[in-house]
Amino acid sequence: MKIISWNTNGLRATYKQGHFDPLFTQYNPDILCLQETKATLEQLPETVREVFGYDAFFSWPTVKKGYSGVAMYSKKKPLNVTFGIGLAGLDDEGRVITAEYEHFYVITGYYPNGGGGPERLDYKLRFYDQFLNYIEGLKKKKPVIFCGDINTAHHEIDLARPKENAMNTGFLPIERAWMDTLVDKGWIDAFRLLYPDKKDVYTYWDQKTASRERNVGWRIDYFFVSQDLKEKVTEFTTLKDYYGSDHCPIVLDIEL
Repeated sequence: MKIISWNTNGLRATYKQGHFDPLFTQYNPDILCLQETKATLEQLPETVREVFGYDAFFSWPTVKKGYSGVAMYSKKKPLNVTFGIGLAGLDDEGRVITAEYEHFYVITGYYPNGGGGPERLDYKLRFYDQFLNYIEGLKKKKPVIFCGDINTAHHEIDLARPKENAMNTGFLPIERAWMDTLVDKGWIDAFRLLYPDKKDVYTYWDQKTASRERNVGWRIDYFFVSQDLKEKVTEFTTLKDYYGSDHCPIVLDIEL
């Protein structure tokens, strides 16, 4: 099974610029997970809402238009699809879709950015904690794969300039500590499972400073799997040359 995850930074623009269709025609994923779609269903072209051979699911904010949002396209129809993580106040920004299949769950998530003041960092940390509770509950039922823009680089190897960003959101000790907890509970970063010491691999680059051309980036987009799927992970690919966003797609190959 091939699963692709990508923060599109605006699905309407992605489509208009010609970067949507190749995800299907060139890579043929079994499941495509998108984040930061920034659109409600009625704002999307029909060819984005309905892709031949796929069931499509969308979530968007109820409080702010043109912001956040996630989507999932699946070749196999899920048994059940849920939206959010089950806590009032954290589910109004359209950040999570969970698809249940016969033997596993797949989650696409756009995790909060902690910038914009102390209240947004607090929101991010509350979201993190509730999300961890949520996936811990799911894994008691079936194996879990979750992916998306987690908005935190875990270790110094995961960003080009760790010292300069030590006190910036996305690399704060308190944010990284949550990822430590995630790993301590048995969740596996699929990329690091296969490539534990690989350097200079990033998924996000600041567009204003043309940092992509210099590969001055951050690895903040992930696939995590529950412990029972560790031996099933076969490959992980970072599509660093796929443009259309300030993030690049990532690809998980897993035997399911």
